Amino acid sequence: MTSASSETAAFQVTLRSPAVEDAAGVHDLVRRSGRLDVNTRYAYLIWCRDFASTSLVAEHDGAILGFVTGYRPPRDPAVYFAWQSAIDQDRPVPGLAFAMMDEITRRVRSDGARTFETTVNPSNRAVIMLMRKLAAKYDGELDVSELFGTGELGDGHEAEMLYRFSIATVRQG
Repeated sequence: MTSASSETAAFQVTLRSPAVEDAAGVHDLVRRSGRLDVNTRYAYLIWCRDFASTSLVAEHDGAILGFVTGYRPPRDPAVYFAWQSAIDQDRPVPGLAFAMMDEITRRVRSDGARTFETTVNPSNRAVIMLMRKLAAKYDGELDVSELFGTGELGDGHEAEMLYRFSIATVRQG
């Protein structure tokens, strides 16, 4: 299991691949986020088992402070798709969201991914700004288009806008 550490003013956070034992904590964080579509705990068990190499959790003293789930689509393995991510709003760590996305991008880039994709609701300004910052670090031009509209998603769900950029290079300096 690969791990990285991110120093903060208060304590050290470990960024590592998830294990099956992390699924309940990830599920709980999704439930408490209030912004993400909540899947079954079983779905997160499968995710932590089968997609651990393309996902990560941020941990401190055994508590999950954040996570990113993602995968490489079989239709195009040069793409990395970040499916869900969240940080614990009850225990915020400045810069953690960017640190998680940067770490997973670094990992999948070193494994051959050349394009980063994710979807963001138009009202989620924080993640939109995060994607702009991440694209700038990887010197990628951010392409934004609608992936799924409200009609496809139903139940008053906002559109899912696809954010896509190249991770083939890293901006120097």
